Order: sequence, then C-alpha cells, then structure tokens
Amino acid sequence: MNSNNARFPSGSPPDEPAISPAELRRVRIATLLGQSTEWYDFFLYTTAAALVFPRVFFSASFSPLAATLSSFATIAVGFVARPVGGALFGHLGDRHGRKKALVIALALMAAATLAIGLLPGFAAIGIAAPAALLVLRICQGLALGGQWGGAVLLATEYAPRGKRGAYGAWAQLGLPLGLIVSSAAFFVAAGATSADSFFAWGWRVPFLLGGALVVVALLVQMRIDDTPAFRRAAKRRGESHRSPVLQVIREHPRRIVVTIGVFLVVGGSFYVYTTGTLAYATQVLKISRNTMLVSIMIGAAAMAVSIVIASRLSDRVGRRPVFLVGAVGTILWAFPYFALLDSASPPVVGVAIAVAMFINGVMYGPTAALFSELFPVAVRYSGASLGYQLSNVVGGGFAPLVMTSLLASTGTSASVAGYVIVMGFITIGALLALRPSWSGQGDARTTKAGDPGREVSAPSAGYGTG
Repeated sequence: MNSNNARFPSGSPPDEPAISPAELRRVRIATLLGQSTEWYDFFLYTTAAALVFPRVFFSASFSPLAATLSSFATIAVGFVARPVGGALFGHLGDRHGRKKALVIALALMAAATLAIGLLPGFAAIGIAAPAALLVLRICQGLALGGQWGGAVLLATEYAPRGKRGAYGAWAQLGLPLGLIVSSAAFFVAAGATSADSFFAWGWRVPFLLGGALVVVALLVQMRIDDTPAFRRAAKRRGESHRSPVLQVIREHPRRIVVTIGVFLVVGGSFYVYTTGTLAYATQVLKISRNTMLVSIMIGAAAMAVSIVIASRLSDRVGRRPVFLVGAVGTILWAFPYFALLDSASPPVVGVAIAVAMFINGVMYGPTAALFSELFPVAVRYSGASLGYQLSNVVGGGFAPLVMTSLLASTGTSASVAGYVIVMGFITIGALLALRPSWSGQGDARTTKAGDPGREVSAPSAGYGTG
C-alpha cells in the first residue's frame, strides 16, 4: 500500500491534495466542539425536565407525578422530532454537503435553546407556556436529529485508513462531555442561588449560556471544508434529482431496521441511567439534587473513557464483537444497578451509575463507525441518521416515561430492570442479523467475513469509494 494512503480517508484518489495534519486536527476539534455544545443544549432540557419544568411550566394543580409525566412527555415529543430532522438534514447533507447541513442544524439549536431560557412560565402566561416549550423542544429535536449524522460523517469520512473507529470517537465524545457540562451548569446554578431564586431565574442561566456556546461552535464549523468522500460522490453524481431519503428507504430498508435494533438498548438504557434515575432518586429515594448531578457527571466521565477505548478497539477486532460485549454487560448489570440504586446510599448510587455508563460507552463509541459503514456514501447521511434517530424515538425518547410509569404501576424498580433487559436482547438479535458485507461496502475498504467493521486493505466491490 502506498504510504500516502494513510493521509487519505477511504483511500482517496492520488490526484486529490493530501489532507494535512493541521486540517485533520481542525476536523477533530470542530466535531468535538459541535457535538459537545449540541448535546449540552439537549441535555440541559432533559435535566431541567426532571428538576425544574414540572414546577415552572405546568399548573400548580397538577400532582407531582402528573407534572413529571407531562414534563417527560415533552422529552418524548422532542425525540419524535429527531428522525424528522434526520430526514430533512439527511437530504440536505447528502445532496448539498455535510457542512451546510451541520451549520443550519447548529443555528437552529442555538435559537431554540436561547428561547427556552427566555420563555415565561405557567404562572405568567398560562397554557401558552407548556405549548411554547413543546414547540421549542421540537426545534431542538430537529436540530439534533440532523446534527448527529453530519458530525459523525465529518469525523469518519475524514478518517485515515484503519482509524474510522478512533476518529468516530471524537463525535461520540460530545455526548458525555455535553452531559458533564450541562450537569455542572445546573449544579453551579443551584448552588449559587436560593431555592426560590433557582426556580425563578437561576435555571435559565445555563440555557442562555448554551445558546451562546453553540454560536461559537458554529463559527468553528464554518472553517471546515466538506468531506473528501462527499466531494468525490458529488462529482460522480452530477445533477441527479433523486431524493437520498427516499432512495435509502427504498433500497436499504433492512439496514435501517437493523440499525434501529442495534442502538435500541444504547439509547434506552442511557436515558434510564440519566433522566429517569435523576427523577427517581430525587423524588422517591430523596437523594439530594446536587448529589445526583455529581453522580451523573462521574458516570459521564466513565462513559467518555470507555468510548475512547471501545472505538479504538473496534478498529482492531471489529465493531460487532465490541458492541456485543456492551450489550451483554448491560443485561447483566440491570438488576444489580437498581439494587444498588435502591440502597439510597450516595456512594453506592454513584458506583452503580458509573459502571452502567461505562458499559453504555462500550456500545456508543463504535456506533459512529458502524452506522457510517452500513450505507453507501450517496445516502449515508440519510441512512445513518434515520436508523439512529428512529431507534432513539423507540428507546431513548420514551425511556423516562416508561420508567416512571413502571415504577408507579408496579412499585418496584425490578420492572425497569426487566425493561432494560428486553431492550438488550433485541439489540443482541439485531447485531447477530448484521451481514458482514454490509460493513465497509460504502467505501473502498471492506471487512473480513464474519467480522463486521474490521478493516482490511482489499478494495470493495460494493458502492464505490467514500
């Protein structure tokens, strides 16, 4: 293999200019910054939905359970908007470029987050408050639905040969980092104000800051060129007017269904460990809000570590073996997790969350590379986004709502553990349904039979370079 190939993602043609180390560094920074700020804004909402919104945006006549369920329902609606965003921005990203789609998605997220920070509560404007909150959450869902696929492709389509998993980790690290910073923002806001001041205005500060941070990420994003894979595909495609979204649904429906199943337990268990656990621990177990925020920050740090380890390992042994380890670990940890959580001992709860989120990161890390390898470059943005976001609707978006409903109806956390286990087995079934030829056919790399995601140097006879 030509030594220069390592400088070209997916074996770029020799007549293309080399990608400099400085450009690769800018791509990594832009990917991490964009994803971190986007997830920061998104998680601000889920944290506030557990701690603040039931009191601020819903009628005082609601019971605590009714207010919490109503607040969590707005989370679910935001998740429903994510695949719509994936389709809209997937079309834009596949037809007009990853960069353009990313910039628009970031701008939409900044506007929605700033507006939430300025939105009057129920006491001021009545029913218009939750209605406006719902609309703004939908905007956040649309933005994140479009942004994730673009950030993942920005990282993986720039990746040197044999490092797609490692480069994909830069996009995936945005989630735990965004969670850490958003939890820290609420921790500081709550600690710096009295309880009354926090509910009156203190919670708004992190949202206003989040909108400003996305603007910074937006400026950095605009300095990055579109990916070499997209530029090559655009030259080959010419003036085709076919819709990438309709094309990927028509030509690759099985792959979309499999991606939904593969990611189901990742998103579902994550929101059980974070939003669902935060509400359960503070309202039922009576653990302090700040203690739980610190525990989730520690868990997110553990997740960041496992993302890096698992993503790099997936370049060596394949995406599926690494993913399977995480899925099995999630199933085995489900009952111990809730047993430790129910102890209501802050150190024990912290350990339970840290272990759970470390295991979650084992699956989340390789997701970027795995999903980008399942679809040809011309419809990759649309395919990866639809599969990922639809899975989040089924798994992640309704997880806090399902958890709260199960706890209320059964009176035991064991029912939630069973819910996580069922999702885990669905994910294992989807992983086993992966066809080895699916991974790598979207570009000039392919995989060894029976080992999805492990790159070898043989050229693919699949969909072309990418």
